[in-house]
Amino acid sequence: MLYIVPTPIGNLEDFTFRSLRILKEVDLILVESYKTSKKLLNFYNIKNNINEYHIYNEHKIIPSILKKIREGKKIALISNAGTPSISDPGFLLIKSCIKASVPIECLPGPTAFVPALVCSGIPTNEFIFIGFLPKKKRKIKLENLSKESRTIILYESPHRLLKTLNDMKYFFGSERNIVICKEISKYFHNILRGNVEKMILYHQNIEKILGEYTIIIEKNFY
Repeated sequence: MLYIVPTPIGNLEDFTFRSLRILKEVDLILVESYKTSKKLLNFYNIKNNINEYHIYNEHKIIPSILKKIREGKKIALISNAGTPSISDPGFLLIKSCIKASVPIECLPGPTAFVPALVCSGIPTNEFIFIGFLPKKKRKIKLENLSKESRTIILYESPHRLLKTLNDMKYFFGSERNIVICKEISKYFHNILRGNVEKMILYHQNIEKILGEYTIIIEKNFY
């Protein structure tokens, strides 16, 4: 069995009893980063065997993971934060397990965009989740999104936040309402609401932009 186990995106207490039990019961935990995951595992006194699984080694180690599962081993996959394969490694392993008829169970748990969307005050009945904008054909993507009739959800890193906001001003217009959620569930958690122009002015005055961001964008009403 392969278990997909979501981990806290900020506060280490955002962890289910079942997730904790599974991580203590499995034979092996696959982690995106040994250093990052040890903070969580030490916090909950989880001492199972650990191997790193990330985008740089997944093609190489997937055959050995499948072999272990066929031999009867129970393996759990976690990412640095949130649910694996949502803008994190995991999709290729899941796809390989399905192809090999290996049973998979994904536990419910944290992911950044859901609390950001719920707290945004922007309609939640229909939405489209993009994750991080692509590096290639970025402008084409933004132009298409500018016409979207559903709420839009993006992830963004600190060093590209202002660039993305300025691109949004060009494609969406300065008056489009957005909500920026910073560091959800972490110590410096913050939510800002306003139009694109207001968000640009606010972040231009910050000496150094830090943290991870979820952006909720109001739909096109026209």
